[in-house]
Amino acid sequence: MARSHLTLAALATNAVPELDVAHARNHSLGSGGSFDSALLITRDEKELIIRVPTSQAAETEQSADLVALRALTTGNRSRLPFDVPVFVGQAPFEGTRAVVYERLPGASYDADALTGHEGVSGSIGRAIAAIHGLPTAFIGDAGLVQQSALDCRTSTIDLIDRAAGTGKLPAALLRRWELATDDDSLWQFTPTVIHGSLAAESFLISDDAVCAVLGWSALSVGDPARDLNWLLAARGDAAETAIATYAAARQGNDPLITQRAMLYAELELARWLLHGVDTHDEAIVDDAVSMLDGLVDNVHSHTMNSLSPETGPILSVSDVESMLEDTPRTQANESAGRNDFENDEYGTSDFADTGSFARVTSFDGTGFNAPDIGIVGNGSVEAGGTDYADDSTGPVSTVGDAAATDDAATDDQARRRSSSE
Repeated sequence: MARSHLTLAALATNAVPELDVAHARNHSLGSGGSFDSALLITRDEKELIIRVPTSQAAETEQSADLVALRALTTGNRSRLPFDVPVFVGQAPFEGTRAVVYERLPGASYDADALTGHEGVSGSIGRAIAAIHGLPTAFIGDAGLVQQSALDCRTSTIDLIDRAAGTGKLPAALLRRWELATDDDSLWQFTPTVIHGSLAAESFLISDDAVCAVLGWSALSVGDPARDLNWLLAARGDAAETAIATYAAARQGNDPLITQRAMLYAELELARWLLHGVDTHDEAIVDDAVSMLDGLVDNVHSHTMNSLSPETGPILSVSDVESMLEDTPRTQANESAGRNDFENDEYGTSDFADTGSFARVTSFDGTGFNAPDIGIVGNGSVEAGGTDYADDSTGPVSTVGDAAATDDAATDDQARRRSSSE
């Protein structure tokens, strides 16, 4: 059962000493969200959000977000052309914690609407470039994940291996993805600070520009292409404007970044397959297999936007857009640092009509006076992506009725992996 806004307001007064809440309003999406939350207005008209996780996964995400927000010091934030959530306080509650943040102004939009305006798209490109331009040293100091280009390549190979190990991955896709990971030129990039879980709802917009970026639980050093992946799901030229603006801001020092972003987009189908296998959900498995088959058809009918010179025909951007739109969005395939307050309708409420809020009188804090449990220490929360399959999936042998050339490619990659180990 969802906690009421009055309960959450009471928690807030315990989390933030001397907090004087005048109004409170529910901010949760029914009873199925990852967080119970409320919007609060203090008597001095400050706006706050309090959130309580409703699952272990949500609690882990929240803990990682707190570590990341602590790492984003005033100095780091001053390098960004937008605001970042500000942690205000926390209080223990029913085996988890309630966390209070300052509410950031701005509105959120879906991907099509967000990138449907050229000015907004340019602002998005510059915002992502600013994140990638942050100095990397603070990530290690905070105990957050740091991946080299080789690490990124290896983790991609591991994902492909696990998908192939199910026996349900089309041989044509296995060959193309392996050729992409074998292409040294594709992986010659400098890792940067990345948000790690960007999506349309990560951005708050005001005056046709990004004014805030939310949900930093996957903050790390890694492949900057991961922060561009979501843009492939947006329709229209404005999404390309965002990528072009990003490339200009980064001075084009990663010429194959879009190809890697497209590879990651395609691999979302492999993640969906692995999620179905891991949870023994045949409906998800069948859905993933159907989409993978459709991906094969698209590959054989298009000749543009190759991932590398060796991969041959591959999806156009419009094909990737359609594919991503069809990929189901579940907690499982979003749990790699689910990146905002989307379950809370964050940034969509209008506070002008305070009559719609419950007026708060006072709270004595009874029952909420346990010692503060503190923010998770450095390195105690993994801020990387979710592993969608058990490590016991096993090695890749053959997939379906692959041709001899496919088997040779697989063997070549296996030898390379073996030698690198």
